[in-house]
Formats: sequence, structure tokens, C-alpha cells
Amino acid sequence: MTTGTRAAHPVAVVTGADSGIGRATAVTLADQGMDIGVTWHSDQPGAERTATEVRVLGRRCELERMDLTRLPEDTAAIDRLADRLGRIDVLVNNAGTGTATAFLDLDPDTVREVLDVDLFGPFLCGQRAARRMIRQGDGGRIINVTSVHEHQPRVGAAPYCAAKGGLGLLTQVMALELAGHRILVNAVAPGEIATPMTGQEDVDVTTVHRPGVPLGRPGDAREVAAVIGFLAGERAGYVTGASWAVDGGMLRMGPMAGSHLPDDSWRRP
Repeated sequence: MTTGTRAAHPVAVVTGADSGIGRATAVTLADQGMDIGVTWHSDQPGAERTATEVRVLGRRCELERMDLTRLPEDTAAIDRLADRLGRIDVLVNNAGTGTATAFLDLDPDTVREVLDVDLFGPFLCGQRAARRMIRQGDGGRIINVTSVHEHQPRVGAAPYCAAKGGLGLLTQVMALELAGHRILVNAVAPGEIATPMTGQEDVDVTTVHRPGVPLGRPGDAREVAAVIGFLAGERAGYVTGASWAVDGGMLRMGPMAGSHLPDDSWRRP
């Protein structure tokens, strides 16, 4: 295992970087001068497209398959990527999944899968990355991609909300415990973003109307990646334990939604 050696460029590992926010983040960090490790689960061609975009920017890119329902063994992908790239300076826990199932209709296997992918997997990946950063001796960054549902519930998303809420508090504990090692830990909490997960891949967000969002549209994955890029960069050196909402103002709409929803359709997943 390679430890304590300085690579020519900082190294970032982004989980679930075969599409959406993960791909945009990998490209953003490469544009900031980092070599990139990419994990993917089922979309290897998507991961290869991400790698091509990173390499066009002149940075190295290595790929590893990682299935976060196979725990703890599959999180060894983090160490394999760090070995091949020489170190790890930034971990972005982006891989995730969700449901649209009413609480009373959920089965235990589904709940367990969402909790593994969205909470236990990032926990284990964060441990692996932090241990390597500590051995390297010069700090690092861990950025957990949560959701606005780290902060607010959604009908039909009980395990997702439980996992993202847990990941938000885990972020705060990690920030406290790792600060002495100069490892900064933050969360980024996206709202509705045009990605495959929301069925909006490659959608021009300016053409989609969302009256319940103050900015009136979904977000673009690159807008989330820009905030992650800031948190991974030198200018965020005094930022840790925070959750950064990237939601067009959605979280501010609670009382407004309560007084302006026209019917009971919100009760259905």
C-alpha cells in the first residue's frame, strides 16, 4: 500500500461518478488540477465517459466498480484507487439510491439497501479515506452529498430521509473528530437536480418550470459540483461541519407550501 508519498497532483475520489452530480464533480475537480478516482456500480460506459472528460483536461483518471450493497468488502475500492493514484486528498461520497414507496408498504430488504448505500457505505468509505489521509499527514477533505431531505421529510421516502438525515449528523461528528488531523468534513444538500435519478438527464433546466422553488427551476448538476469544488479547494480552509443546501431556495418554502398547496396530491408518493 502506498502511503505518505506526495503525488504530482492532488487526488480526489468521487463515488458514483458515472453520471449526474458525480460526473460533474469529477470534471470540476479535474479542472481544478486534481487527478480523479471514479467508482461506478452498474454503468461502466458512463464511467468511461467521465474518465474521457477528465483526461481531456490533462488529468489522470482511474476507475473501480463498487457496489455499496456489498459491505464492507466493496469499499476496498477506495484503497485500490488511492494505491493506483498515489494518495487521496479528497473523498466525495456521492453514490446514492432512493425509493418512492409509502411507509406502510416498505419491505425490510428495500429499507436495508437504501440505508447501506446512502449511509453505511459513506460511513465505511469515509473511514478508509480518513485513515489514509491521517497516514499521509497533511490533512484532507471529505464531502458527503446528502439532500435537502437531510433537513426536511418527503412522503414516500422514509428510508432515504432516514439515511440522508443520518449522513448529515455523521458529517458533523466526523468534522469534530477529524479536525485535529486537518481533515475538513462538510455536506452538500442538493434539491431537485436534473440527473438520471430524477429522470431528467441532459435536460435544459431553464426550460422546466417549478413554481414551488423560488428560483423557478430544477438545478443543473454542475451547479452542485461548483459548491463541492469550493469545499475541496484551498479557499474553504476554515469550513467544516456545515451542510450546504444547493436547492434554489426550496428549503425556505415550508410555510409558503403549507398555505399555497391547492389540493391533497402531496400525500401520495
